[in-house]
Amino acid sequence: MTDADALRDQDERWMRRALAEAAAAEALGEVPVGAVVVRGGELVAAGHNLTHTLQDPSAHAEMVAIRRAAQALGEWRLLACTLYVTLEPCAMCSGAIVLARIPRLVFAAHDPKAGMSGSLANLVQHPRLNHRVQLTTGVLADEAGEALRAFFRARRRNRVNPRDTADAPSPGGGADGS
Repeated sequence: MTDADALRDQDERWMRRALAEAAAAEALGEVPVGAVVVRGGELVAAGHNLTHTLQDPSAHAEMVAIRRAAQALGEWRLLACTLYVTLEPCAMCSGAIVLARIPRLVFAAHDPKAGMSGSLANLVQHPRLNHRVQLTTGVLADEAGEALRAFFRARRRNRVNPRDTADAPSPGGGADGS
């Protein structure tokens, strides 16, 4: 096995873990995006979208995972870490990745509407910033993209507005789901 094959296998392994985090987000009614921070082949932290759950616009999967990793390591510089995320980071998350000095970012699906790690712009590799991130894209992109498409199809079909879910009865009819 070549080094490239080993890296691809490692990337797929950790992206599957990020996809599991995305499923956890979906189970909460959140947009299914998951992220994991890895260092030296070991999981440091994981996170998934919690924006609606916490009513916090900054609680994107990447931000949750980065905060948890910094806390776990006792260091805001996440040197020698790789961040795996199921969707291309937005401007806020791309900025946090640069500020945390994460050397490597691996993401699955591109985000043509809000992606700032290659789609709309490339903040993580901007030449005027003091830190640039090694970027690997498209790892398990079909799986991640399908999870997102299915989530939004279901939301449109059910006409679910996340702002209304706290007060709305569950699909079973009653407030307790029965």
